[in-house]
Amino acid sequence: MGARAVSELAEHQQQGGRGRNVTLGTGDYVTAGQAVDPRPILIVTGLVQEARIAAGPGMAVICSSSSPTQLRALLTVVDPETIRGVISFGVAGGLDPTLRSGDVVVATEVLSGDTRWAAGLSLSDDLIDKLTSGRRRVVRGSLAGAEEVVTGSSCKAALHSVTGASAVDMESHIAAAYAAEAGLPFAAVRVISDPAHRALPALARAAIKPNGQIDLAAVLRGIVRNPATLHALVSTGIDFNRALRSLRGCRDFLIGTELVDSEALVAETI
Repeated sequence: MGARAVSELAEHQQQGGRGRNVTLGTGDYVTAGQAVDPRPILIVTGLVQEARIAAGPGMAVICSSSSPTQLRALLTVVDPETIRGVISFGVAGGLDPTLRSGDVVVATEVLSGDTRWAAGLSLSDDLIDKLTSGRRRVVRGSLAGAEEVVTGSSCKAALHSVTGASAVDMESHIAAAYAAEAGLPFAAVRVISDPAHRALPALARAAIKPNGQIDLAAVLRGIVRNPATLHALVSTGIDFNRALRSLRGCRDFLIGTELVDSEALVAETI
């Protein structure tokens, strides 16, 4: 799915400079020079469920299958001249203990090691009100980037203590680095799936197929081998489904929002 989405970007190739102050989801886009810019926004996801939610007019979606290595490889074949911005979109692990599954984190920055990238997404008060309907809570905060799934609650607590980040995922830091190098606007919208207190079962991580889908047969085999994992998997599944429902609402209401000026996106060393 990821490779096919990348190849579809060729249909949108255009010559000329990159737009600033771009607006999402409207089909035709106006840059600072008032020229129509039909290029799509690149949406970076980790799971096929996230990619399906994000897909739509004005969006070109790639799916990493929760593999940072694969995501970097996919991005090497994306010509930055064919897109007008980058958004990391999907679920995340909670680090802030006050956040629950389904809560939305609109990133102010992305952190990875000693590097931080600014992130910007303009959300009007009306859109915030719509996003918070359906019991969603929307917060602005930083995201921590990780190369592997952060599974244990103690690991989440340690990462939160060190970074102060609200949530962690495996795509945002890679998408932010790509956008910064290309001089493109960048934003990240992530919904909490497993809260800070929830330890993500190892079986849940191992059951992700290379295409990002869930290997139900692997899940069933794991339960047979260790029935005690069933309760944790059920709780994780409930949280995940709640996060996906919230993410669908985010996709609906992201239309019409604005990314920050590309000049504001710079990588900094802490």
